[in-house]
Amino acid sequence: MTDQHHPDQPAPAEQPAPALFTWEFAADPYPAYAWLREHAPVHRTRLPSGVEAWLVTRYADARQALADQRLSKNPAHHDEPAHAKGKTGIPGERKAELMTHLLNIDPPDHTRLRRLVSKAFTPRRVAEFAPRVQELTDQLIGRFEKTGSADLIHEFAFPLPIYAICDLLGVPREDQDDFRDWAGMMIRHGGGPRGGVARSVKKMRGYLAELIHKKREALSATPEPGEDLISGLIRASDHGEHLTENEAAAMAFILLFAGFETTVNLIGNGTYALLTHPGQRARLQDSLARGERDLLETGVEELLRYDGPVELATWRFATEPLTIGGQDIAPGDPVLVVLAAADRDPERFADPDVLDLGRRDNQHLGYGHGIHYCLGAPLARLEGQAALATLFTRLPDLRLAADPADLRWRGGLIMRGLRTLPVEFTPPA
Repeated sequence: MTDQHHPDQPAPAEQPAPALFTWEFAADPYPAYAWLREHAPVHRTRLPSGVEAWLVTRYADARQALADQRLSKNPAHHDEPAHAKGKTGIPGERKAELMTHLLNIDPPDHTRLRRLVSKAFTPRRVAEFAPRVQELTDQLIGRFEKTGSADLIHEFAFPLPIYAICDLLGVPREDQDDFRDWAGMMIRHGGGPRGGVARSVKKMRGYLAELIHKKREALSATPEPGEDLISGLIRASDHGEHLTENEAAAMAFILLFAGFETTVNLIGNGTYALLTHPGQRARLQDSLARGERDLLETGVEELLRYDGPVELATWRFATEPLTIGGQDIAPGDPVLVVLAAADRDPERFADPDVLDLGRRDNQHLGYGHGIHYCLGAPLARLEGQAALATLFTRLPDLRLAADPADLRWRGGLIMRGLRTLPVEFTPPA
């Protein structure tokens, strides 16, 4: 995937673009993204679903596109026929009436919903949740630490955020294993039975609607300390406006869907990066042993930049003719901002392919940018920091139990994450 021409001359027009969306690409997409950044920074491609879209790969263009109001989040602006629109979102969300969430709408509806949700999903509520996240982290490690081996995706990275978001939303403990099953089906991305994702979405939608109804009936006149997020969503009002039950269900669903799979991948990709960069891992362990937090905090941001959980930002559709990076985009065209490519742009980051946990100037796009900046970023940071700090402190000789070349990455378009992460370690005495 390296170019053969002289660096001072433009690339020859006939030079073929690297193959995208193959299994080899999924394992390491970064050389292909480097080629695109240099030769075709805004590149039209046919996706595995058959939909054609523009890929935006340079940092400056990506940042501009993420904040451009002419790029709509609403799939109604897609120029493909109606039957193709199901290929551009979460399977089953349209049929389950879950379209009115923050990833699919524009101002002014987005502004109103985001303001209402922000009243319930506050940084303070997340901060108060820190002891519970630590408790869950310790419990999960406690389940496998005596065995000397584990699959860190299935036994740790996956259950931690699902149980955490269930607790935060207020899903009763006895129902959380159902949620875990539905969530597992949702992230298989074609690895499970046909239609399984849509069925899981439908079940989750029905369950959330019922739970919201029950919580609305039982809501006290004033908020109680430690009140769950669904009760907060029901209570949130703006100039007398409340979320409808449909909106509350769609919001709870997207907080769960967007909030858990990204964190599974943050923990999985982050652990894998540390296991394959022993110098950086030793830096982190030394810093944690001294009781410091600074390197952990900058380190999680660097892991988000270096090999983040979201490879491509969610779908956008041009509402009028526009130009990105010198490329004309027609109305109705889908645009996918490649966060993974932008976050390794040498024009923005010094030595972008080097993992440096102490990196200071790190305005990565891992959580997006602009009005759709990830609402759950504080929760993901909290979970990522707790997971990595506890894992590398309690299991200090943690090591990969497989050849990196044998590890398989999920085949989904938007997310980037490992299917499994087998590890070995010395059980504590």
